[in-house]
Amino acid sequence: MGGWDRPVIFALVDCNNFYASCERVFNPGIVGRPVLVLSNNDGCVIARSQEAKDLGIKMGVPVFEVRAIIARHKIAVYSSNYALYGDMSNRVMKVLFRFTPSMEVYSIDEAFLDLSGFTTRDISQYARDIRRTVGRWTGIPVSIGIGPTKTLAKLAGNAAKKIPAMGGVAALFDPDHQRDALGATEVEDIWGIGRRHGRMLKAHGIHTALDLAGQPDPWVRSKMGVVGLRLVHELRGESCLDLETQPKDKKSCRVSRSFAKGVTRREDLQSAVASFAERASEKLREAGLVAGAVTVFLHTNGFRTDQPQYRNATTLVLDPATNHGSAVIGAAMDGIEKIYRTGFSYKKAGVMMEGLSRASGTQLSLLAPKTHQSTDAMKAFDAINRRFGSGTIRHGATMLGNNWRMAQQHRSPRYTTCWEELATVR
Repeated sequence: MGGWDRPVIFALVDCNNFYASCERVFNPGIVGRPVLVLSNNDGCVIARSQEAKDLGIKMGVPVFEVRAIIARHKIAVYSSNYALYGDMSNRVMKVLFRFTPSMEVYSIDEAFLDLSGFTTRDISQYARDIRRTVGRWTGIPVSIGIGPTKTLAKLAGNAAKKIPAMGGVAALFDPDHQRDALGATEVEDIWGIGRRHGRMLKAHGIHTALDLAGQPDPWVRSKMGVVGLRLVHELRGESCLDLETQPKDKKSCRVSRSFAKGVTRREDLQSAVASFAERASEKLREAGLVAGAVTVFLHTNGFRTDQPQYRNATTLVLDPATNHGSAVIGAAMDGIEKIYRTGFSYKKAGVMMEGLSRASGTQLSLLAPKTHQSTDAMKAFDAINRRFGSGTIRHGATMLGNNWRMAQQHRSPRYTTCWEELATVR
């Protein structure tokens, strides 16, 4: 199904415990110690070092439930620092681009590489060179799985990460090795198998990837559709999933936050929603997109049954479609004015940009304010924030109130994106 005349070789590069590794790059004193990274407002655990995993701390667990373990084992705890993680991810991806022209950035900490043109090399040695270079140039440890399909590369990556004897690199080309790996993989752990399909497959007595790979095509198609059939062929070593070197355009873009404490004042909610709208418009410009509508929403804390409850949302059309910060914030302010009610303690608010399309095809309007159609102003806005740090220049509406900001009591400095927070050498 792959249709290739030459051997297909995929490599999955996976950053080990990425958020914790980013913190360790700038604080070597926590290497070897368990590390936790917390969600917005320091509520839950969203990332763990291997040492923290070995202590039995689960993903998503509320921090208050593991405070005793944190104290007993002197665990290093950090608030999430997405400015640092995003920049470190970009650095890792730039290093990887030096090793192959064909690459798919799959997530903030994973990338697929097409190594099909490197058949004259020792591919495992080439992967070890990649791993060593990424480690030396960025400080981030990675594991690399190699295989004839993306799915088998993903399986190999799991082995490279979990089996120390592999030295961080594992390849799955030998049929016997493929069979062993499939037999050792629970069906719900296969890349692309969701919980629903996992439960369905186990109900039919299919418990491992090897069981699934052995099922007849008509049965797989009837139960899991064409997408499931492709997955099974990939498990058998037939490449069906090509590299996606160009990211697909998003259908929508959402920016929202839960507040550390209840927000009651109109000015604070306006400030929060304006900040979300400003960030959403920045995301649209980064992706070369415009939005045809913005939805504003808010709600109280549904778990506080002792408090009055309220939730609402409203959608406003953006005509013409735009990514201009002032236009998006203006519409968002109209939206919050419509749905805000006094007497409630709000837990969360946000904006959703919808009806996205390429900015290059946008039709201008004779009726829209000229200031909202100027791309030069937004280019200057983005250039200033790139050069001097995010938030150097902001829209006035984002500063109406300040009683909604995230609690980040353990955030590390933004070492690579903020001049004032550069690391110092003693």
